[in-house]
Formats: sequence, structure tokens, C-alpha cells
Amino acid sequence: MANWDDMRLFLAVARAESLSGAVPVLRMDASTLSRRISRLEADLGAALFVKSSQGYVLTDRGQRLLEEAQDVEAQMQRAFNPSPASGSGLTGQIRIGAPDGCANFLLPQVCAEIQARNPGLEVQVLALPRTVNLSRREADMAITVSPTEARRLTLEKICDYQLHLAMRRDMPPLKTVKDLQGLPVVGYIQDMIFDRALDYLGGIADGGVQLASNSVSVQLQMLRQTRGVGVVHDFALPSAPDLHRVLTDEVSLTRAFYLVRHTSDRSSERLEAFARALVSGVRAEVARLQSLTDVG
Repeated sequence: MANWDDMRLFLAVARAESLSGAVPVLRMDASTLSRRISRLEADLGAALFVKSSQGYVLTDRGQRLLEEAQDVEAQMQRAFNPSPASGSGLTGQIRIGAPDGCANFLLPQVCAEIQARNPGLEVQVLALPRTVNLSRREADMAITVSPTEARRLTLEKICDYQLHLAMRRDMPPLKTVKDLQGLPVVGYIQDMIFDRALDYLGGIADGGVQLASNSVSVQLQMLRQTRGVGVVHDFALPSAPDLHRVLTDEVSLTRAFYLVRHTSDRSSERLEAFARALVSGVRAEVARLQSLTDVG
């Protein structure tokens, strides 16, 4: 009969997608861990993983068990980390996953304010050039640029934000989109665009992207160092006063941020309070920074 210790081992392997990845987390040797997983599968009468040299991939039964085990894990975490008494503030560790534009230009300010109001709280920001995997508990919650349809996750729209073409202020002014011809284009590495909402350039880059990065911050620095043009978040421009928006009537994009959370976490007063502070903080910071952006 499976017990919580079995589930703990199963969760570690499922999240690491390999025995070798789970070993340092569990501090258990691979052969023992392999035997324990095999015994769990025998007890349940079903294979939980498809095992190969590339790693451990969950079967359908394994995926169902993962969802059930995560619910149990969340309940245990709430039991051992009860909500703080009224007035004492949030405590413990909370990790947020976010695309690097949000992580670099919004979350430092927002999280600093939340932490200042809750000195016992540790906030971690996981900035990745890909979608954060909440099923593997890479983070407690995530900010995304597209709505998710995954099971057992809840979605909340935070706010819209705007993006425009930008370039250095000391460059000759542009009057029409045709003036872009001959200028190097700064943008994403095409085959590393992990969300279709990040494919900004469309017909603007018919001649290709000459300076590319999977990082928004690197793209911003490329624009500052060259005579190039690229699409930039309006909320990022106050951090680069040597850049300004151009051709705002011809090229203007609107995207949105969404907060994604485990449905089971909605019953946690602690995570709910943090989510409310995070959403209101991001909304306010986007509005503040966009108000500082000139018309260009």
C-alpha cells in the first residue's frame, strides 16, 4: 500500500523527469530509488513512467497520480505552514515564475514593496525564456503572456500592456514604415519563441532579424548599442532614456499578463493574500511606467 513517503519519491522523479535528477533532491542513491518506484508501481498495479535513456515520462496513470499527489502535498503544506495571524504579515518562501520582460522590469519593484510590508516573507523570482512548469512545482505561481488551458490550474488576467517600435534618440527621425529599410532589426531568436504572443515583428522583419536574443533585456541593450530598431515594452523604456518610441501610429501592439496558479492553492489564505498583492502591484506598476513613456 502506497504511503506519503512513496508519494514524495514519486513527485521528485516526476518533476525531475529522471532518477538522476531526483537523487540530489531526495539524497538517496539511484538504485534504491529505482527499487522504490518499481515497488510503488507493483503496489498500484500500473506503470507510472515510460522509462528510457532519455528519462522518465509519465504514463496516463502517472499523470493522474501526479495531480492527486500534488493536492495532498498542498494540503500538507497548508497544515504545517498555517496562515499567519491577522496583522503579523506573510511569512515563508513564495516563488513566482515569469517571462524575463516582466521579471526584469516589473517584479523587482512590485516584490520589493510586498516584502517590505511582510519582513518575514522570502520572495523568489524565476525568470525563464520559456513557460514555467507549475505541474513540476518549479514555482508556486506564474505570470504568463497567454491564457493556459491546463487542468487543475486557474487563470486570472492581470492587465494589458503596450509595445511599440523603439530606437536610439540620436538616430535620424522615421516618418513611415518604409524608413525602416536598411536598419538592422532587433528581436527574438525565431526558433526560440516559446509563445506565439511574443512573435511581435510580423511583416516588419521581412528581411530577417539581424540582432537576436531570447532575452528582452539583451534586446534592449542591443538597441542602445546599435542603430537598430525593435519592438519594446512601453514599461521597459523608462529604464533606457536614450531610447524612444517611433512610428507609434503605424506599429502598436497590445498584449496581456495572466496569473496562473494551482486550483488547490486557492484555499491557502497565505498564497491568496500574496496573489492579490501581486496582481494589484503589477497593474499599478505597468500603469505608472507606461505613463512615463513619451509619445515618441
